[in-house]
Amino acid sequence: MKMKSLICTLIVLTFITSADAQKVFVTKYKADADVIVYVTKYKSDADLVVWKTKYKSDAKGCKGIWFFTEYKSDADIKIWFTEYKSNANWIIWYTKYKSDAGWKK
Repeated sequence: MKMKSLICTLIVLTFITSADAQKVFVTKYKADADVIVYVTKYKSDADLVVWKTKYKSDAKGCKGIWFFTEYKSDADIKIWFTEYKSNANWIIWYTKYKSDAGWKK
């Protein structure tokens, strides 16, 4: 858990130019990504539980509340989804509830 939080903190400090820390852009190519992400079917396997928001203003801090941007230039973090859990930096699970969002491991 400490390592994942440290990684998130480093990414936030490195890529943040505003107060919104979780504006996410999905890249087409692995080489363009800051973080490689695997989506698991089980919450218990996740490092991070993610709640997708429709509002950019909800995506603050490194709390698993993600706003997906249409343009790379609007994002704080660029991610690429992998099909293989072993290739991922972060394993995420999507939740329906904002209160569930956050780091688990």
